[in-house]
Amino acid sequence: MRDRQYNRRYGCAVEATLDVIGGRWKGVILFHLLAGTKRFNELHRLVEGCTQRMLTLQLRELEQDGVVQRTVYAEVPPKVEYSLTEFGRSLEPILLLMRTWGEQYTQQLVQRQTHEDEPAGAIAQ
Repeated sequence: MRDRQYNRRYGCAVEATLDVIGGRWKGVILFHLLAGTKRFNELHRLVEGCTQRMLTLQLRELEQDGVVQRTVYAEVPPKVEYSLTEFGRSLEPILLLMRTWGEQYTQQLVQRQTHEDEPAGAIAQ
């Protein structure tokens, strides 16, 4: 787990934001939590390709940063749920803009691939 330096000074606000939501999985985890509270296994199914260990580590970091809340219910087997804190919910506009940008980017990739796959002698109309 990363060593948190709470007195750390950032070069700019973007660096601070990326310190919290950066990495391969955190944005995806947060995006799925926008829809509401999720149990660990539900999140694991939604975040395809993320190992259980990595998901656990990422959730712990997000909890340390105050954007995710972990609720443990005293029952057998233990029930654990994750949700966004009020502060975490403030990331919603950023995450939605990231989704929109990602959709545009993937469309652009498909267009490029289609263009590259066209025969060399094809005439554009």
